[in-house]
Amino acid sequence: MKTIKQLSIVLVLALTSMLSSCSSDGDGGGSSASLGTLKGKVAGTNFTSMTAATFATKVTAGGTTTVIVQGSDATGKAIHLMVMGTTVAAGTYQISDASISTEASYTEINLSTMSSTTWAAPYESSGNVGSITISEITDTNVKGTFTFTGKNQSGTDTKQVTNGAFNVNFSS
Repeated sequence: MKTIKQLSIVLVLALTSMLSSCSSDGDGGGSSASLGTLKGKVAGTNFTSMTAATFATKVTAGGTTTVIVQGSDATGKAIHLMVMGTTVAAGTYQISDASISTEASYTEINLSTMSSTTWAAPYESSGNVGSITISEITDTNVKGTFTFTGKNQSGTDTKQVTNGAFNVNFSS
């Protein structure tokens, strides 16, 4: 989890500084997302990633497939989703402390202090705190929806991420 957090921070910082003049008009999630975006509502506030700062990867190694989707915006915010399994296909994957094969996180980077806060799911004694539904997955693209409640990794507060949707081509 720490490696994912560090990777997310580095990626968001690099992309945010490179693309800080860009903006998005996000409509706050729902059942679908435009190609190249990840969107949702974070604690009731709309989030839409920039196309240039959104990616998906699919890697199969050692009999396990991992699909990662991440989207960042120009203000230092990012959502990261991961599903692992012997196969990753269309279906719903629960985010629960009973299995760490499905994870989600939301990160906010304070660009003036270069500090970050991450709300991750699942967390200790969380039970079922959300799901990622893959509605379509091909060799080139993954689409779906998600919702989760993440816990602050440095505290006790939580954030709800709702009405999430993604439609992202896999990086080549």
